[in-house]
Amino acid sequence: MQALVLKIIYSGIIYSFLKLIVGVKFDKATFLLQEKQFVIVANHNSHIDTMALMASLPSSIIHKVKPVAAADYFGKTKLKAWFSNYFINTLLISRKGGNAIHAMKKALEDGYSLIIFPEGSRGEPDSEQQMKAGVALLLSLCPGVKYVPAYMYGMGRIMPKGDGLIVPFSSTLVYGKPTLPNSDEVKEILTQIKNDVDKLKREETYCRK
Repeated sequence: MQALVLKIIYSGIIYSFLKLIVGVKFDKATFLLQEKQFVIVANHNSHIDTMALMASLPSSIIHKVKPVAAADYFGKTKLKAWFSNYFINTLLISRKGGNAIHAMKKALEDGYSLIIFPEGSRGEPDSEQQMKAGVALLLSLCPGVKYVPAYMYGMGRIMPKGDGLIVPFSSTLVYGKPTLPNSDEVKEILTQIKNDVDKLKREETYCRK
């Protein structure tokens, strides 16, 4: 039942709303159907980011993709945790302690794919924060799992941090290719991911000019 609900919400309602009303330009993500598993790695400026990424996915795999989210925010109450888990399909993790990597690794072992924002919290519109090493550590522990770089422009202007109002703005979601890390060293994996996301940003900026 949840799989059907997620398809209706994201492939139908949210996709149409973001594309036709808000003005989001989506990269086609049908290429993900060729991948058994993956970890989408994206920049983070707004709660709209998760909605846009989920809406861009092929409807047949939405229920197998879990956005990683902070339990202290999205799971602050039992009701909020249930809502997040059921309607967003979140994997709630604690930002304190060392259980976050274990929880993400187990989700991959259980056959799920993940959406991760390595910057952690949302930044200012169209500006990036330093990536944290958690995603690189996860990939080093899960050889064979590819990461998919993604870059979003304008989402922070649609719904800025601290503002619950959604306003139309010409924004973009672009994907890079599913890629295996070239190393098993955390620092080198993180550098590789950052370079790929930065490349997408440069290409998106060039296309916008």
